[in-house]
Amino acid sequence: MSLLRKIANLGYGSRREVLALFADGRVTDADGEPLYGDDRVPHETVRIDGEPLDPAPGIVIALDKPAGYTCSTRDPSRLVYDLLPPRFRRRTPALSSVGRLDRDTTGLLLLTDDGQLLHRIISPKSQVPKTYEATLAEDLRGDEAEAFASGRLMLDSETTPLAPARLEARGPRRARLTVTEGRYHQVRRMFAATGNAVIALERVAIGQLRLDALGLAPGTWRALDATEVAQVLAG
Repeated sequence: MSLLRKIANLGYGSRREVLALFADGRVTDADGEPLYGDDRVPHETVRIDGEPLDPAPGIVIALDKPAGYTCSTRDPSRLVYDLLPPRFRRRTPALSSVGRLDRDTTGLLLLTDDGQLLHRIISPKSQVPKTYEATLAEDLRGDEAEAFASGRLMLDSETTPLAPARLEARGPRRARLTVTEGRYHQVRRMFAATGNAVIALERVAIGQLRLDALGLAPGTWRALDATEVAQVLAG
């Protein structure tokens, strides 16, 4: 792929805008030597205004999502994409969230432009665990863990029972819940099925990748390396 096309696909601008970057001498190699649109050079050697190119296609981003942001690209309110460099929304292939967190749920959110990887993570067949910390409106009754682990719990308006999930009580009104599905508002609806309500919810892990190990502050992100992506897929 030509360097011109590569840079345009990364969202730095239209073909005309990227041509202007070359014309102004803003695209160089690591030694500051000018590069040209038809060059074919290793991704890691390219600089724009002295800065390395954004990660190549196949990127997986971990974001510590704050409350008040949505994952939908059609929502008129604040989007998780607003927390990333603006050009990331223009990348080809597109950057998509790996499953969704609702507006009020915080914590670990993954985004990728790798469609096969995205499907592998979210597919119920893969049984990738997602772990949440929930703060509840009422004290736990004591029978929730058994109900969630039974494989028989039905959510309101659904006809298929949930797959078994693991609940750990962390206090009278705090619980850690690990699920392998991703149904609509699943964790909130599970507690609603037991007569309780979730007042705060944070996703703290996907697979074996833990949010607290990533060193992210709310609203910040970074690209994952291959070892960390493998942790996501580990059950």
